[in-house]
Amino acid sequence: MIAVTAWKGGNSALAITDCEHTTGLICGSGNSTDRFAVVSMVQDQSGDRTDKQGEHCVDRITATDGHEFMTAHTKDSPRVRRTSTTLADGRELIYFDDSEPYLSGSKSRNAVDERPLDTRPTAGTIRMDALTGDWVSIADHRQNRTFLPPTDECPLCPTGGGTMPSEIPADAYDVVVFENRFPSFAGGSTTTAAASMNPLLAHAPASGRCEVVCFTSDHDASFSSLSVARARTVVDVWVDRTRELSAMAGVQSVFCFENRGREIGVTLNHPHGQIYAYPFIPARTASLLAQATSHHRSTGRLLGADLLAAELDAGSRVVIRGTAWTAYVPYAARWPVEVHLVPNRDVADLVALDSAERDELAEVYLDLLGRLDRYYQAPDGSPIAMPYIAGWHQGPVGQGREVSRLHLQAMSVLRAPGRLKYLAGSESGVGAWINDVAPEAVAARLREVG
Repeated sequence: MIAVTAWKGGNSALAITDCEHTTGLICGSGNSTDRFAVVSMVQDQSGDRTDKQGEHCVDRITATDGHEFMTAHTKDSPRVRRTSTTLADGRELIYFDDSEPYLSGSKSRNAVDERPLDTRPTAGTIRMDALTGDWVSIADHRQNRTFLPPTDECPLCPTGGGTMPSEIPADAYDVVVFENRFPSFAGGSTTTAAASMNPLLAHAPASGRCEVVCFTSDHDASFSSLSVARARTVVDVWVDRTRELSAMAGVQSVFCFENRGREIGVTLNHPHGQIYAYPFIPARTASLLAQATSHHRSTGRLLGADLLAAELDAGSRVVIRGTAWTAYVPYAARWPVEVHLVPNRDVADLVALDSAERDELAEVYLDLLGRLDRYYQAPDGSPIAMPYIAGWHQGPVGQGREVSRLHLQAMSVLRAPGRLKYLAGSESGVGAWINDVAPEAVAARLREVG
């Protein structure tokens, strides 16, 4: 028998079964295998948790409340310390520290949020579009959210560096995650899922969670300027949040993404991303799942794997070919600049990646973002920072995982310097996409600037 540290600083005991190894809590792929790509978590009584990377043999442990975790055998040294705390209005904030003095625990995250905040908003409603079958979130409380504040009033910078307290009470941080103050999906809804008087006007609570991920405390940085080590920490964060949000009651899909640039519609310039945990399967995810399911029924193979093989065979649209990852411009790209980054191994989500795949992802993703930032040039030859959306398409939580294959989609509306691709009549009206740029030309340019 072995000892297990209490989870999240609580007092719940953990019943351990079939344990033969040193233990920690891991993020596994959730499938039936007995080997998992993991991040082991060791947490002390103050609420801090240290993350270790590696591929380990795992056993299952069960808390007294019935929640199942995993145990892992690891000898790796810790690389990220995770500390969960609470903001003034009750929202959760999590520090992910990869540097001293917090990594070793020699100093604790104990800054207190003393802002006089209003009561946190509860979930609104989602309404069913009877014409398409799509759910639409109605979140009118977001109309008054912060919009492009001056740098000294940035709510994502550490507190003390500007003229007002920010969302992060600490005076410095590595990577931080917190619940969005203006969420499209949240808990505590006062709306019930009672049937509408008219079945064509169906609605339900907009339950779920929306989180903000601050990649760095440096307001003037970008993801592409992060060190490989810091990018690796962000990968750990995506894994951690995917695992935990997927375990929330009612969550059916988790989407990690970044909006970069005012052309995309960014309302805060500080380098950050977001994570949405949806109470339904979003329309594009459902479409991807339907295609993957149909392909699997016809061939017995994964659509994502066959697509990767086809792109490698063609070669003309491949941008980066690594040991664990490949980046290519899709054959039927919709956006003027669009790249897919895919693992060479079949995995359904970020949680299933092993340590080596996560290591290489940090390097390859920075390479890809650097190429995007060198894609266009100003008249004086200086590079033009690429506005983009980058999002991780993962297998849904409860269905279709056996046919799902993880991939990142990076896309930009910038079709030329100073010229944007607008989703006008054809795209917005009937969903018929028209791309003005040949995918092969995009791939050639991305290879050229590598």
